[in-house]
Amino acid sequence: MLPCVLRSARPAVQTLAFTRQTAQFRPQMASDRPVETTVRAKLTAALEPAHLEVINESHMHAVPPGSESHFRVVVVSSRFEGLSLLQRHRLVNETLREELSNSIHALAIQAKTPEQWENNPSLAKSPPCMGGSKHDNTVADKLKAGQH
Repeated sequence: MLPCVLRSARPAVQTLAFTRQTAQFRPQMASDRPVETTVRAKLTAALEPAHLEVINESHMHAVPPGSESHFRVVVVSSRFEGLSLLQRHRLVNETLREELSNSIHALAIQAKTPEQWENNPSLAKSPPCMGGSKHDNTVADKLKAGQH
């Protein structure tokens, strides 16, 4: 009973990360985070990451509570070997094309090779929200589309 109670006492904002060594362990995905779950699944399938973090930063922005519109991803993949930073970002954006068109308003990407991650396993911080979403009428449409 106690482990069940502890499992349900998770904070509202949660970062799930995994490494190749623990790839058999599947973190419990909440059904109330469908965009995050889809982002994680698509990046995993397309890039076979050695390390992946998908962080919902929507709570830091001018969107309704519980939104899934602003994300930061850290993707460490050997698929990035020999690619420029721009090419890596394009690969991530192409993988998430549908979500970027429908439900994701902002995506911050850290795309590193395993060697780069080993030398600098740091997570960049997002700047504070300047309220841009309040004046972007496409955000409301994307949030509605993401709820279906």
